[in-house]
Amino acid sequence: MTRRYALRDDQWVRIKDLLPGRAGQPGAQARDNRLFVDAVLYRYRAGIPWRDLPARFGDFRVVHLRHSRWSQSGVWQRVFEALALDADNEYAMIDSTIVRAHQHSAGGKRGAPQAIGRSRGGMSTKIHATVDALGNPTGFHLTPGQAHDLEGADVLLVDTAAETVIADKGYDAQARVVEPLLAQGKDVIIPSRSTKKVARDYDQYLYQARHLIENFFAKLKQYRAIATRYDKTARNFLGAIHLAATVVWLA
Repeated sequence: MTRRYALRDDQWVRIKDLLPGRAGQPGAQARDNRLFVDAVLYRYRAGIPWRDLPARFGDFRVVHLRHSRWSQSGVWQRVFEALALDADNEYAMIDSTIVRAHQHSAGGKRGAPQAIGRSRGGMSTKIHATVDALGNPTGFHLTPGQAHDLEGADVLLVDTAAETVIADKGYDAQARVVEPLLAQGKDVIIPSRSTKKVARDYDQYLYQARHLIENFFAKLKQYRAIATRYDKTARNFLGAIHLAATVVWLA
């Protein structure tokens, strides 16, 4: 049977020692880590309800519970960050994209921020992301869909390792973005807003590289359960994003 959306052998070899339950670690040894990872990838790539997982993956309730635990404990994020250490930090790009929150994503735990808000298209979540000079993802932050792009910049651009930061006009905030980056010795490639009396000089040729982050968002939204959010909790949705971004690094 064709293993749709599953990791290749060479991809699995690169991450298997980053997962919990491996030999030599304290605690019980996991025998089905690869099957579990493939199950989560299948669910998010196909965009199906958990209960519709093919029987070869086992009990869907066990898979969902384990995904929730790994998301909460930061397993997916640690695997992603381990691969992202190879980022090309010559320059970085930051942007955001909005995904619609399906009605099934409602009903998360009260009092816990789930990064769902009302924007022009209805209930939605905004995914803020940074990518390196090759278009590989390096960081994520979730906010409600109506949040300003600068909320992502406040988190993702703190102590960035990139030598140059490229962004569109939405990040043209002198005190909030530009001056802190310049103070860190970074080059800033951000066009000025049309309302500015004096336009900022920037490298227009290098600015064209910003299409790389749009290309990454296109890859991310190939996962149908990320392009439309079904998860009730922000942690599970972010965990899935980290897993999908890991696959981008493994490609």
